[in-house]
Amino acid sequence: MKKLQEILKKEGYKKINIKVSKTQHLLIKATINGTKGNFILDTGASNTCLGFEGIELFHLTAGNSATKAAGAGATGMLTQIAKNNILQIGRWKNTQFNLVIFDLSHVNEALIQHKAKPVQGIIGADVLLQGKAIIDYYNHCFYLK
Repeated sequence: MKKLQEILKKEGYKKINIKVSKTQHLLIKATINGTKGNFILDTGASNTCLGFEGIELFHLTAGNSATKAAGAGATGMLTQIAKNNILQIGRWKNTQFNLVIFDLSHVNEALIQHKAKPVQGIIGADVLLQGKAIIDYYNHCFYLK
């Protein structure tokens, strides 16, 4: 696996460490607008999302959205959108990033019930696609370009 890491580094990829939670979720740290947070890395989530409490925490300017969110066990949730934010994951950075905001309490309640720590949000496929992600499950890391 060292060879993979060397090849990806030469190709401009940045390595990001993953922790696996008690609930088998993939956890990463990310920074939004200069504030650090804990996130689930979710290949099945179409967009990167935050809970409503993230508006103040991450200094967001949120606007209304006509889109309804759906996720594990919940559908038809009202959303807001926050445009043009700075998202940094490890050394990978996007300075014009849009975030979906909705009620993540059902996610955090489930985590807490399993004695896992709550998260501020979910990193979704939008980041993975944009960063040409390569996930190395065995070594608990992923790479973004």
